[in-house]
Amino acid sequence: MCPLTDPEKRSLLSIARGSIESALTRSAPPVNDSPSGNLAAPRGAFVTLHHRGRLHGCIGRIETLDSLATVVAECAASAATEDPRFAQLQPQDLQETEIEISVLSRPRQIAAPEELQPGIHGLLVSRGRNRGILLPQVAQKYKWSREHFLEQTCRKAGLHPHAWKEPETRIEVFTAEVFSEAEFPATDEKNAPENKTPTGSSESAAGRR
Repeated sequence: MCPLTDPEKRSLLSIARGSIESALTRSAPPVNDSPSGNLAAPRGAFVTLHHRGRLHGCIGRIETLDSLATVVAECAASAATEDPRFAQLQPQDLQETEIEISVLSRPRQIAAPEELQPGIHGLLVSRGRNRGILLPQVAQKYKWSREHFLEQTCRKAGLHPHAWKEPETRIEVFTAEVFSEAEFPATDEKNAPENKTPTGSSESAAGRR
């Protein structure tokens, strides 16, 4: 898949905001055209919400058969209404909420922890039914070492911190294209093109940062 263009990033942010508005007001989603280009390709993504600068929801899917546009629309609505760590976002909160989207590459298993590059790679740790994921920007924000990043992702998976050293634990890395409304501010509604929010999905949103 080619890198996203700036118009595609703007479209995804618009899709996310339109989906959240629809979910919060319980109104019908905007009429949609079929997505095209990168937005039509099956791709994992996470949608992160910050209200007044503080995290207020993050939901995503790692792998999916749905289009990127559909994944972003559904994860955006879920981040606003279903993340159990936070109270549901209210309609009046949306104006002070910034949307960030992380579009993921396909995860690949690594043979040695030295292949992990904090700040470039996101991390997926799994063992049996336990699974934990942290996005690349988390390690970058907190300036984590490789070992600390692995330990924190193990904890996220419900494993003990040093489980990454054990052969039964699967370690996968991925990269992400990360962009937000800080770079591409939401256009004023009066001058904005019609939002496009796809509907329909073969999987439910899953995964939290």
